[in-house]
Amino acid sequence: MAREFGRNARVSSQMQKELSLILQRDINDPRLGFITINEVVVTKDLAIAKIYITVLNVDEQGKRANVKLLNELAPVIRHQLAKRMRLRHISELRFYYDDSFDTGMRVAELLSDLDRHDPDKPDT
Repeated sequence: MAREFGRNARVSSQMQKELSLILQRDINDPRLGFITINEVVVTKDLAIAKIYITVLNVDEQGKRANVKLLNELAPVIRHQLAKRMRLRHISELRFYYDDSFDTGMRVAELLSDLDRHDPDKPDT
């Protein structure tokens, strides 16, 4: 019988927590915005970790710049992560922008516009 909460999920969860702390406390780069780590997906062999982030209050160019900078800082972040996690091998870190938050905000905006312009809706 397979475990419901396997090793990959445990490593991903712990990695997400540790990466949040590292970005918050250890990486002091003024070029980085306010970064939120949404999800960490680790391959079965734990060789690669895909880290999905969002950056608040920046435009499209700022989002790309933050992801590029994080990928450049990945070896430093990985070293900090290795100090904090008790694993023999630490995954290679790859950062990606997670646009699900932006998509959700856009959908909510479209729905509110639709609701405002609905001619069948009675005025209250």
